[in-house]
Amino acid sequence: MARGQQANQELTEVFNQLWRLDTNRLRPGTDYNISLQGRAGYVAQGSNYARDRASAPLFSHVNEEKLKKIETYAHFINLLDNYEMSTGVSETVTSEELKENKLFIDAIVETDVMKCAHDYLVRKGQSPSDPAQFKRQLFDIWFRLYHRDRSGGEDSCGFEHVFVGETKFGHEITGLHNWVQFYLQEKHGNIDYKGYKARDNKDTPDEDDHVLNLQFSWKGLVKPIGGSFIGVSPEFEVALFTIIFLMSTEKMTSVKVKVDEYMLELVVYRHGRSIGTSYPKLLSSNNRDL
Repeated sequence: MARGQQANQELTEVFNQLWRLDTNRLRPGTDYNISLQGRAGYVAQGSNYARDRASAPLFSHVNEEKLKKIETYAHFINLLDNYEMSTGVSETVTSEELKENKLFIDAIVETDVMKCAHDYLVRKGQSPSDPAQFKRQLFDIWFRLYHRDRSGGEDSCGFEHVFVGETKFGHEITGLHNWVQFYLQEKHGNIDYKGYKARDNKDTPDEDDHVLNLQFSWKGLVKPIGGSFIGVSPEFEVALFTIIFLMSTEKMTSVKVKVDEYMLELVVYRHGRSIGTSYPKLLSSNNRDL
């Protein structure tokens, strides 16, 4: 284990169970291809200049046909379109959007991944066993709107922050930890991938890795480092971060787990009864120590 870090055994076990059940995870080299290119350099916090170590996009190919045929991804992609990028711009939630939030939750709770997560949370006394009440709980955690920017209206929710991304005061990217959104934004010319983040030349990631630390700019703003799962299903990420959120009442929770071959730190910030942000940080992978 890197630097003597102990993994949380119980969560490691549960998350590996979820990993094995994630049949909607896409296969690298088959369903999508990434091109890692160069190792990104240091960017000072608040600076919006980053040397581009990657002239090509991160995603060279994604089988969108396949994505849109999988129900949870199809609803997920609909949701990505629904959110306004700037924090502080009050979200207006139309009844159509509300319906889409609910359709997404309905779709994910039907998956084996979410059923397994639900069973675990019920066993731990953290979730109601009634499916309708569990869905309401998921809605509150991920979709309830709250004030992230003190001066404005209800302008943010956990889903938007984590999966869609937001800008803060027009000069900093927050959130945007999801690979589907990354791919779509890259395709629309809004994201410029700058390179992967790694401590030294020994820990070069592989193009079939399912967790990466990335540097990129989005609509002109730089994210110096962002951790992201690659290829995993939306239900897998929702399950993982919901469990961490519910197993702790701290403002910030960080757990170390080993999922598949990846030693990860999973971080969740709480915003009242909702998720403020959540993301993975890759610490090491089986074939190398970061």
